[in-house]
Amino acid sequence: MAPIPTSSAQPADTPGVYVGLAADVAEQRARMRGWTTVRSLPPGAIITMEFRSGRINFEVVDAVVTRCWVG
Repeated sequence: MAPIPTSSAQPADTPGVYVGLAADVAEQRARMRGWTTVRSLPPGAIITMEFRSGRINFEVVDAVVTRCWVG
């Protein structure tokens, strides 16, 4: 049998601090703070809703983060 995968650690971070930042700056900052997956999405994008530890999501309008959530 294959080994059970271990999930990425969830960084101790506040998602709201990314709102208002330029998307590229927000992504760099998120990776420096330990997020293993950074997902930038346009408003209304159709996405999968499974929770992934270590993932942060940015809704981006005109290259600026307008909303942020984890998982």
